[in-house]
Amino acid sequence: MQYYFHTLSNGIRLVHKHADSIVAHCGLTINAGSRDELEKEQGLAHFIEHLIFKGTTKRKAYQILSHMENVGGEINAYTGKEDTCVYATFMNNHYARCLDLISDIVFDSVFAEKEILKEKDVVIDEINSYKDNPGEQIFDDFDGVVFKNHSLGANILGTPAHLRKFKREHVFNFLKKNYVTSEMVISSVGNIDFKKLVRLVERYFGHIPEGCRKQPRVHFDDYTPVNEIVKRRNHQVHCIIGNVGYNAIENKKTALVLLNNILGGPGLNSRLNMGIREKYGFCYNIESHYQPYSDTGLFSIYMGTDNDYIDKTIALVLKELTLLREKRLGSLQLKRAKQQLQGQVAISFESNLNEMLSIGKSLLLYDRIDNIIEINEKIQMVTSSELLDVANEVFAPEMLSMLMYRPR
Repeated sequence: MQYYFHTLSNGIRLVHKHADSIVAHCGLTINAGSRDELEKEQGLAHFIEHLIFKGTTKRKAYQILSHMENVGGEINAYTGKEDTCVYATFMNNHYARCLDLISDIVFDSVFAEKEILKEKDVVIDEINSYKDNPGEQIFDDFDGVVFKNHSLGANILGTPAHLRKFKREHVFNFLKKNYVTSEMVISSVGNIDFKKLVRLVERYFGHIPEGCRKQPRVHFDDYTPVNEIVKRRNHQVHCIIGNVGYNAIENKKTALVLLNNILGGPGLNSRLNMGIREKYGFCYNIESHYQPYSDTGLFSIYMGTDNDYIDKTIALVLKELTLLREKRLGSLQLKRAKQQLQGQVAISFESNLNEMLSIGKSLLLYDRIDNIIEINEKIQMVTSSELLDVANEVFAPEMLSMLMYRPR
């Protein structure tokens, strides 16, 4: 597995992996997301992601949406807490079409006033759709509990009140501050000669003026555990318990990834799934998550259950956390846990789309890309003692926060 790298004179970086496939994936990842918004800008990063599809200096909205679709491809985008990505999937012979379109919508969008007004209603409708789904909304609200008074705690979608105040000038101010070439990576996985790809990237992105982020991100370092119960018109109880976790470059990150996988990862044999859903049938959904950021992280356990079972479910969750804090994994348990995680990583690498998105983000965050062999080596190096230490740091009862939606 080999990655090819190139840096344009303006600072935009390119990473490519050759794939023997007739389908290619390519995207531009920008190190700018909702955490880079000022308080009055909440929701602006995501709003811009919508607006760039609404018209450029040379294309109308229908031409943007049809450009890849006309050749059977797809164009898409997402906004996260720390990054924004515009990407496409297409037949290998359409690299030029893809790169031309991405460059056009990211750097030459006109942001017409009528489109801004219209798209506000679309995003407000998107916000309202999340309010109808408490199993999704609670994750955003839990961010607000853990990262209180910090931009990491703000909802990526923003609020209707903030959206209604956005003007064209706010869009351009955000772009000027955050859409800078030093914080951009083009990633590609497909069957194209790398020299040809470099020429295409130079053609469509080489003219972009060089820029650097001038204002550093505000780090989060003010966590205080909180317990909060919200009464809602739900049938189920929805609950999240969690704590801040390690940042993306912390050495203990791999141990927490492994620990999270053991506790409530995607495997049906996770401790939470086996010990609560399968053994007692208390809930349909129970899972744990770990999301690292550049300066902090978030560990959480989500459960959705009947009101009669919530207290028993929480008690069982806390019991599992106690076991991981107090009982060292045996050599066979540790070996199986590592094999499971390594297998999941290998399967994820089978998706060229996932890999394209992953390598772009990795180059932005770490300025390097770990191949599957290096990832497996990191997993293999984790010891049972390290897992015990991490469990005692992250699962300490006095450090856990809880947010619960309880039926009225």
